[in-house]
Amino acid sequence: MKNQAIMSRPKFLSRKRRVRAKISGTDRRPRLSVHRSLHHITAQLIDDVHGRTLCSASDRQVNGSGNKTAKAQAVGSALATVATKQGISQVVFDRSGYKYHGRVKALADAARSGGLKF
Repeated sequence: MKNQAIMSRPKFLSRKRRVRAKISGTDRRPRLSVHRSLHHITAQLIDDVHGRTLCSASDRQVNGSGNKTAKAQAVGSALATVATKQGISQVVFDRSGYKYHGRVKALADAARSGGLKF
């Protein structure tokens, strides 16, 4: 059912393919991938060369209160603190077909203010 909802959104799929064709993460500069649903937002740092997730954060794990944008900011800052503890300072931002607007932008800005460079 979930895949049918995504498949019925051709603009989303074309944006996702266009973004993913241009970027790839390494262990020195991983890919910051964002997934946004109607209620939650998650982000993870991915090393595409070795095919593994280095760290992740979700609004279910982070004690963020307020609206969804405030929770996205909490996820971005939490991911930045975990990444800096692991020695990661530079990332490649993968918005995963979502427009750079609202919660996705709030997460990116919070990750930047937390110390990640992209």
